[in-house]
Amino acid sequence: MSAEDIKATVAAGYEFEGAALELGGLMLGADELTDVHVRIPLGMLSRHGLVAGATGTGKTKTLQLMAEQLSTAGVPVFAADIKGDLSGLSTFGEGGEKITARAASVGQDWKQTAFPVEYYALGGQGTGIPLRVTMSAFGPTLLSKVLGLNDTQESSLGLIFHYADKAGLPLLDLADLREVTKYLTSDEGKGELKELGGLSAATAGVILRELIAFSDQGADAFFGEPEFETGDFLRMTASGKGLISLVELPNLQDRPVIFSTFLMWLLADLFHDLPEVGDIDKPKLVFFFDEAHLLFNDASPAFLDAIAQTVRLIRSKGVGVFFVTQSPTDVPDDVLAQLGSRVQHQLRAHTPNDAKALKATVNTYPTSGYDDLGAVITSLGIGEAVITVMNEKGAPTPVAWTRLRAPESLMGTADAAAMTATVQGSALYAKYATPVDRESARELLAAKLEAGAEKAAAEAGKAAPAPSKAAPKAPAPRSRKKEKGVVEEVVNSTTFRQVLRTAAREIVRGAFGTGRR
Repeated sequence: MSAEDIKATVAAGYEFEGAALELGGLMLGADELTDVHVRIPLGMLSRHGLVAGATGTGKTKTLQLMAEQLSTAGVPVFAADIKGDLSGLSTFGEGGEKITARAASVGQDWKQTAFPVEYYALGGQGTGIPLRVTMSAFGPTLLSKVLGLNDTQESSLGLIFHYADKAGLPLLDLADLREVTKYLTSDEGKGELKELGGLSAATAGVILRELIAFSDQGADAFFGEPEFETGDFLRMTASGKGLISLVELPNLQDRPVIFSTFLMWLLADLFHDLPEVGDIDKPKLVFFFDEAHLLFNDASPAFLDAIAQTVRLIRSKGVGVFFVTQSPTDVPDDVLAQLGSRVQHQLRAHTPNDAKALKATVNTYPTSGYDDLGAVITSLGIGEAVITVMNEKGAPTPVAWTRLRAPESLMGTADAAAMTATVQGSALYAKYATPVDRESARELLAAKLEAGAEKAAAEAGKAAPAPSKAAPKAPAPRSRKKEKGVVEEVVNSTTFRQVLRTAAREIVRGAFGTGRR
């Protein structure tokens, strides 16, 4: 197409009647900017999307730009803050000549703005509100991905979780899972699984070794109680702005699979908890999945199928998912096919593999008006992207070379003291900050083994042996409570809660084998 044809086609393709996020202005060349606006319909964000591009091309700023407008539109946002740059969303942006010139060039009325932010940290390893999950709720499928287990070992791990559910043994942390695994291969416990085929000592040994290595990476902090309720992400301020939830990911390079799989659990848990809403005017939540390639690396076909199923079905729950990565080829075809919006920053083609990835990227786009879309992608400047989205009828819009708008909040890291004050002033801090250590599988098995030993000794006419070395954990201190009635005592008893949790886990085991108490 000629430049004028491209301008006319893009202008017509991005004329939406409803609310939309403003992304930027159409470019016809490296130095030729038009007054045509490139946008994403707000209602189409639940059809998912991809933000891709090489390091340093502006992906984080694109996330920031989208998060700001979503919050303003009353849509809560979740994002993993890999480098800490997104924390600046809570702080007024800094103007200047460059910002003023860029805003004017794309027709943006730029104003310094701060947005409502909650900061989280996995297991409390960082500044934010701790995010924890019980081992039982995390489930065997996601855990197998983290541990790098093969199909046979994953099946055995699922059997261990199944036994714990049936036996009423709460798996709250790594110690609980280790103790149940050791019990099922001991003389006392190996008969428990006989009707299901049993658990081989060799496979149990592999699982135990991987759990120890997992613990050495600091994973103990991720598992336990109080367990985070993912519904807390779906909140708005009193003024109607969507709350932006940022998860800090320190030392990502040391344990990448832990973080990516934990994020997948959050998404899977949202899928199980939220009601069906169908097509709605705006999403209930938009979930930005940064460093997405970590989730897909070395994943089994079954795991990839489960991801594709979750992404496909969670749209009906009103949740939009944007995967953020360096190249579209990082995302499997089954998942990529479901991503309706594409924001492609610059790709580099310095090596044969780069050239191959570039060609594959171009082939995933709808028909373009550009003679050589690959050349456009490699020539993009910082803060520019090639964009196509779904229009209000669900059809792809024309491919548009776009200069992106400037975020209105701080493009950098927020002040550490201000972040700490925000965290400690949050209503959720009191709810999740203090770990809870209650009776679980470890203590119940220790008591069971001790009772068995005492019974055997009594039958033999001997004195009861000394207590088992696997002593129960000290119970968490409890505040004094008023005397309770009989019904309240039963409802609040450990046994009653245990039965309810077991029943709930059996009901909600889903695509990833996750279970919420």
